[in-house]
Amino acid sequence: MRKTLLATVLTVAFAPAAMAQMDHSKMDHSAMPMAAEMVHAEATLNAIGEDTINVSHGPIAEIGWPAMTMNMPMMEGVKVPEGIAPGDKIIIMLGQGADGIYAIGGVSASE
Repeated sequence: MRKTLLATVLTVAFAPAAMAQMDHSKMDHSAMPMAAEMVHAEATLNAIGEDTINVSHGPIAEIGWPAMTMNMPMMEGVKVPEGIAPGDKIIIMLGQGADGIYAIGGVSASE
């Protein structure tokens, strides 16, 4: 229930900003996961790159990942919200693209 609520909240919160920043006429929407297919995880934000973030997260059972620190690509148009900085606890939404690679589909502050 918590994951479904979080998915809904993140989708509503990030959709207007993402839509405003994207040129939809050139996007291949078939490769984008739907919000229901997203996996949510708590993480610590270590660094913010141009199209990536470095996070440390615990095990993510839904996709069989152990705890690790890694650079994660962000889906097109996704940005780290203002006010979130390295060292902060965050919630990440992970989606799998057509290439099988997981990427960040949303970031929010952890409660």
